[in-house]
Amino acid sequence: MADSHNHGHSHGVARAGARHAKPLAYALALSSLVLIIEVVTAIATGSLALLSDAGHMLTDVAGLGMALAAIHLASRGQAREDRSFGLYRLEILAALANAILLFGVAAYVLFEATQRINDAPELASTPVLVVAAVGLLANLVAFRLLRTGAKESVNVEGAYLEVLADLVGSAVVIASAGVIAVTHWWWLDPIAGAALGLWILPRTFRLARKALRVLLQAAPDGIDLAAVHSDLAALPDVVDVHDLHVWTLTSEMDVATAHLMIRRGGDAHAVLDQARAMLVARYQLAHATLQVEPEDHTGCDSVSW
Repeated sequence: MADSHNHGHSHGVARAGARHAKPLAYALALSSLVLIIEVVTAIATGSLALLSDAGHMLTDVAGLGMALAAIHLASRGQAREDRSFGLYRLEILAALANAILLFGVAAYVLFEATQRINDAPELASTPVLVVAAVGLLANLVAFRLLRTGAKESVNVEGAYLEVLADLVGSAVVIASAGVIAVTHWWWLDPIAGAALGLWILPRTFRLARKALRVLLQAAPDGIDLAAVHSDLAALPDVVDVHDLHVWTLTSEMDVATAHLMIRRGGDAHAVLDQARAMLVARYQLAHATLQVEPEDHTGCDSVSW
């Protein structure tokens, strides 16, 4: 017996990405403007630190753009009957693409830093300082816009982490440009650029890992499958639990499926309701498809994959 009586599922309920589309759009417009200013200034002054910060800003723009596009595509995807889960997974693909971009920027900056460290060119520190200050202000605004959404959506979290990285990057550029203006230590600029490249790598790794876990349909962090199995098996009239799967479709959308075998004469409706209530209360698994079978039924536990 499938989960079908008196229960409705709506993929559109509490969609974190859709709720935060407007802040993403504002942050995208702001970041795009600052990116143009930073690239022009970095080329004019030859600052690797500012170029590194511009690289981070580029990933901000790309990440914010992909995050926003993913939200709109995910919403539109439900109109197609052949897309039974819509296009929600695009949010996770966007987050993974953001992480790859950040890895690429970090690798480029580190390479350039090694080339310049022993022969750093002179640097016009004043324009670098001014532009970095503008970037810092812009990132503070974007940081504030995305902070709430980052707690609810891995897609928004990817954009948020990039803004956070660029906020720190702008602060580092300001500090290095200030010191260079006073001391003329030109070598400080490539060192600052390399430091920025290294600083973002651990955060990028965590974002990539989270996105890959979703794409590989691993059980969500914090959910013990053995405990879920035991709790389902402990329900009245349940004699066996098999074919249990729990995975994440996208942010805030964990999904579970299971076969529950009940004793002959057991109340299938009661078991179904109790199982659903338990999964929501203990594991926040609001979308569960449960097949209830009598104990003399055979064949459903023969799937080996």
